[in-house]
Amino acid sequence: MSELVILVPVLNRPGNAGPLAASIKAATTVPHRILFICSRRDADEIAACEETGAEILIAPWGPGRGDFARKINLAYRETTESWLFQGADDLRFHPRWDIEALAVARRFHAGVIGTNDLANPSVLRGKSSTHSLIARSYIEEYGGTLDGSGEVFCERFSHQFVDMELVETAKFHKQFAFAARSIVEHRHPHWGTAPMDDTYRKGQRDTRADRALYVRRAKTLWARRQVRARR
Repeated sequence: MSELVILVPVLNRPGNAGPLAASIKAATTVPHRILFICSRRDADEIAACEETGAEILIAPWGPGRGDFARKINLAYRETTESWLFQGADDLRFHPRWDIEALAVARRFHAGVIGTNDLANPSVLRGKSSTHSLIARSYIEEYGGTLDGSGEVFCERFSHQFVDMELVETAKFHKQFAFAARSIVEHRHPHWGTAPMDDTYRKGQRDTRADRALYVRRAKTLWARRQVRARR
């Protein structure tokens, strides 16, 4: 029985499914399974995911706003593993990523473990995480969002900043730790390591609104921290 499920929301990038699955299988040593979360009617993507031999979950909605967060939350509800990895189809997993992340979780008794994506400046400083290993027990106790707007990720964002809210909320609960040796490389147009496509464009079309929403929501955390500091 697996103790880890790697959740991979996908949309209209069938060419990425095979290389991603091969990367996970080559680099992951703890008992695990891969779960692709596909959009209904995304036939080419569904077929490509099926070819990998991994399991597939079909989201019963169209890929509109909040699709990525909604797919992660759906998969959380439909799985039982003690550890979830919030993945994507533009990742490359390096050997021992899982061992290193779980070792940090045990050492610091943390429920959200940041992995090293080799790209994002905040991640490289150990301050954030774009793709995290998450304990189910953490979500059950605290929830991944500020206000219950999604079990793991807030569904009010169009796409961006959901990972930042997860991390900052975990920091508030003293449940975040960064695993520098757990390398899950993020290949993305921002870093010049992946070509721009329609799925990336969809994710970035509401950047300004997502950032403004994050700032408003983060103020709640800052206020809570100030109250805690006065005690």
